[in-house]
Amino acid sequence: MTENDRHSVADVLPLATDPDELARREVENGLRQFNVAMDLVKAFVHDPERPFRLRSSHILQLNYEALQGIQAHAGTYRNSKVHISQSTHEPPEHFFVAEEVERMCDYVNDCWGKRSPVHLAAYLMWKLNWIHPFADGNGRTSRMVSYVVLNIGLNSVLPGIPTIPDQIVDNKKTYYDALERADNRLKEAGVIDVSSMEELVEGMLATQLLRAADQAVGH
Repeated sequence: MTENDRHSVADVLPLATDPDELARREVENGLRQFNVAMDLVKAFVHDPERPFRLRSSHILQLNYEALQGIQAHAGTYRNSKVHISQSTHEPPEHFFVAEEVERMCDYVNDCWGKRSPVHLAAYLMWKLNWIHPFADGNGRTSRMVSYVVLNIGLNSVLPGIPTIPDQIVDNKKTYYDALERADNRLKEAGVIDVSSMEELVEGMLATQLLRAADQAVGH
């Protein structure tokens, strides 16, 4: 994390304070979170008779995997106000979080099959960051939830590396810019406009799939 990163600022004491230990746990948790996410994708992609519905339990589990051993509140909604550094957006108060998450899930479920997987992935990437339901790990969780929905929506375990979440980590500026544009559109015009995030997801999806094709030819 750099000083220019958006990140949560909440009144929560971390479990891991040693920088080396924290870095090690973040890497291990990132791998574990990705594996859990892919198991979730496979459960629906490999069983076409099983209808997908996004649940708050999916989101809580992915946050837990990202933060176990790092934060005492891993996998639970925040119970206090939170600020986002390097952003003008103020997330909703903690007592609205559960309701906002359910509304977000309802939007995805109601639009399933009606809106493109890219749109739903882009919406989740923004909306989960907008709600900021956790004391920490909101970005990591939003990117993984978004990626899960994109895979299931495309009925595929998407091949290729770097994946979309990895591409975002490697270049966060365009991701932050897309988040800010959507935040500003909602604040200024009262509309949900995630077109910038859709462009970002589309471009990174194309990059991932092209890399997969190159990697297949290379082998």
